[in-house]
Amino acid sequence: MRFIITAQASADKKTTEPPSGFDAELFKAYMRFNEEMHRAGVLVASEGLNPSAPGARIAVANGKRFVVDGPFAESKELVGGFYLIDVASLDEAIQWALRAPSGFGSDDILEVRQLTGAADLPPEILALINEAAPTWSASAWQR
Repeated sequence: MRFIITAQASADKKTTEPPSGFDAELFKAYMRFNEEMHRAGVLVASEGLNPSAPGARIAVANGKRFVVDGPFAESKELVGGFYLIDVASLDEAIQWALRAPSGFGSDDILEVRQLTGAADLPPEILALINEAAPTWSASAWQR
């Protein structure tokens, strides 16, 4: 089962900016955690996300997509980074999340959510996926 663990600041934070000054030991703690998950064979991907201000936001209205002009205000609900892991159960995913370091200011809350897999979909939906995206679905469901 694949899970995404997303990180965000807690609601009571005044800012999502990291603490002032670079903390090399804290940074190394994050990297050691990534290394531990990698060696355990559960880490698929792990990335931090840059602030939203230089990004883009795409919205939909009347069935059409459009770009919403930025810059965007910092939000306590923005995802600061993620871990994508492949483990046997939700409990195992939670156990990994409980061991994750924190301290960069955008990782006070970790949310653990299972990714949708082929086993989660009814056969008629899988048939539609295979018909519309045969090469993608052949590789996507083999994970």
